[in-house]
Amino acid sequence: MFTEAELLTLPVSLRNKAEALTAKLKLAEIKVAHLEIALRLQRIQMFGAGSEKLSDAQLELLESEPGVAPKEIQFEAELPEKEKEAVNKIRRISTRGLGTLPPELPREEEIIACTEADCTCPNCQGKREVIGYETSERLDCIPAKYIVKVIKREKVACPKCEENGVTTAPMPPQIIPKGIATNRVIVDVLISKYEMHLPLYRQELQLSRESGVNLSRQTMCDWMMQCGFLMQAVCREMTQDLLGGGYIQADETPIGVLSAEKKGSNHRGYLWEYSRPEGPVIFDYQNGRGREGPQKMLRNFRGILQTDDYSVYGKLKLAEMRHAACMAHVRRKFVEASQVDLDDKSVLRIVQQIGGLYAVESQAKEQNLSCEQRKLLRQERSAPIMAELKKAVIAMRQQVLPQSYAGKACSYALGLWHKLEVYLSDGRVEIDNNACENAIRPVALGRKNWLHFGSKEAGPNIASILSVIETCHRLKVPVREYLLDVLPKLSSGNIRDVASLTPMAWQKPS
Repeated sequence: MFTEAELLTLPVSLRNKAEALTAKLKLAEIKVAHLEIALRLQRIQMFGAGSEKLSDAQLELLESEPGVAPKEIQFEAELPEKEKEAVNKIRRISTRGLGTLPPELPREEEIIACTEADCTCPNCQGKREVIGYETSERLDCIPAKYIVKVIKREKVACPKCEENGVTTAPMPPQIIPKGIATNRVIVDVLISKYEMHLPLYRQELQLSRESGVNLSRQTMCDWMMQCGFLMQAVCREMTQDLLGGGYIQADETPIGVLSAEKKGSNHRGYLWEYSRPEGPVIFDYQNGRGREGPQKMLRNFRGILQTDDYSVYGKLKLAEMRHAACMAHVRRKFVEASQVDLDDKSVLRIVQQIGGLYAVESQAKEQNLSCEQRKLLRQERSAPIMAELKKAVIAMRQQVLPQSYAGKACSYALGLWHKLEVYLSDGRVEIDNNACENAIRPVALGRKNWLHFGSKEAGPNIASILSVIETCHRLKVPVREYLLDVLPKLSSGNIRDVASLTPMAWQKPS
């Protein structure tokens, strides 16, 4: 590249060529810098969010090590230095097999006798006596065992009064009346698919290979649709509870749906999730991502709706609803900007300020504060941090290019600022939408295994199943026990108070 003084000494023709080459060189440098940024961000995405704390050298090493899982990288990156030795110690212990097994697991003893040679004393040739045992514990399992349950219902009659006929003992409530399987088998198939994400065709193959039972996936699919239909009544009650709570978090995720209208490709449906921390989780299936779904679901809602910045939520026509934004999404934008330019310390300072807001939330959680107490704590400690954070973001936006990563992060945050401040004035509202996103993640995991819904008509049934399972997870309700108790009652049709069967109201029988 020529300097200005050198260009002036050249002839005009050479000077023009030199200026053209200099311009091309500058453009090439800009392109190289852009590609380096794109490559870095792609590598960071490959290894998860925790890799934002790793250096370039570490990223290069991890990229060439296929045995390292993203969750491992995230865990290692977030650990304080003092805890890493403790983790290594745990790993050393686990490799020696010295873990502690749960005391509530049943114990089955196996006594290993000494050989005849060991039982004979080498000095006097007398018989050695047992003086004790060297005891160790190993985790064992009993593979699933299928049996045929023969149900015999008593029939009684009066030998003196034949005109009164015969009375037969009633059949216990069944999820599938007159079906071939017991309630336990049906619930096990449901949990295997929608909690453990094992597709029905794999369950069909497993049954055939391990137990010799030929049970078609179509039969199991019919069971699942019947269970989902029954759970819709519970979901309606949970929806009323959610809408009356005054605070909802929402998110959505795509789902493939088999459709006769599209041969060779799936229809792109959506599961919309509506939930409340420590409350119900509702999935609502819609054929698209437009405003119609949330508008219908939230038409009677009065309160605060917390979402990401997807434009549809801002277009909802709900007069008595306030909109809150998610601080985690704002933080991610600034973290991404810090990953692009490692020398820009001002971006890192903003990330640290956001960390101060989360420190207040951690304190409130540790002290188990009520909503009102959390509101007062936020107004005392979080409000000043938010004010300083806004000043820092405004100052940064004035110093960076609008289309740079830092510029986009500033514009994103300031565009949502009035929504970000909503949580300061209401102790019920979380600082971010992470609880909602965590509840929707199992759907993404299941989607990788069972790939799609069988039809658009199946959408509401599957959404009901996922709603009940995720609500049980959130409330720490044992899913299997709950389903075994509630589904037969729903199938019997004799339940007048369905609200008593929701996971929020259900309790394990004493």
